[in-house]
Amino acid sequence: MRQIIVLEFISLDGVIQAPGGPKEDTSGDFELGGWTAHYRDEVFRSIIQKQMKPADLLLGRKTFENWEIFWPKNSDPWPKINEVKKYVLSSTRNNSEWNNSVFLPNLEDIKKL
Repeated sequence: MRQIIVLEFISLDGVIQAPGGPKEDTSGDFELGGWTAHYRDEVFRSIIQKQMKPADLLLGRKTFENWEIFWPKNSDPWPKINEVKKYVLSSTRNNSEWNNSVFLPNLEDIKKL
């Protein structure tokens, strides 16, 4: 199995939901979306651009669905995002118009990569 490197945005009090915007993920009546918005430019410059070398991505379905709306039209800060292979763990989806998206229906399929 290939190496998996995790890059997460999580607050000190354990919030991981909807860092990008207030409407990103309101499931469970979550009202604090966009909690990283004030730091977006700084975070992207100092962390993401240094960490994001060409690599495949392993995404959950919700993250993928947010990203497939945003990144194809906003790839300037991350030019290779539309070229890399995006593996998506999902039992409810099996295709996307976003380039190089591969859907994996269960955890066992990750071991085959």
